[in-house]
Amino acid sequence: MTDAARPPFPPFTRETAIEKVRLAEDGWNSRDPEKVALAYSADSRWRNRAEFATGRAEIVAFLTRKWARELDYRLIKELWAFDGNRVAVRFAYESHDDSGNWFRSYGNENWEFDDNGLMRLRYACINDLPIEESERLYHWPLGRRPDDHPGLSDLGL
Repeated sequence: MTDAARPPFPPFTRETAIEKVRLAEDGWNSRDPEKVALAYSADSRWRNRAEFATGRAEIVAFLTRKWARELDYRLIKELWAFDGNRVAVRFAYESHDDSGNWFRSYGNENWEFDDNGLMRLRYACINDLPIEESERLYHWPLGRRPDDHPGLSDLGL
């Protein structure tokens, strides 16, 4: 894995913070752990629920486990706030387990970036809500959310 720079770079404007959020959403919707890990610094530190990861190898392992159990994963992120090299987002994703039980998971993340635009800190708090398949709101084909698909606020989330 490389430490290639990942624009946009801090300090963020509203426009570049929104772009960074969408790029992160697109990456996660790829469900490709190796690709996603490239957006994080080599020594990135995470807190995700009660799990802690440091460095890309642990991030790849975490994401591999995550997407093995959270099937048909689709995510929407939305900018909440930004300042300098920090961005706060809120998000919701839908997925199901191997028994077909659907969930909508809601959360907030706080991000801090290095000068090369790589995320060096990621703190995530997430809550899971069981939903019926008929309550799903995310129906686009797996992969990137279409540009014309409503965002969180538009969906009332």
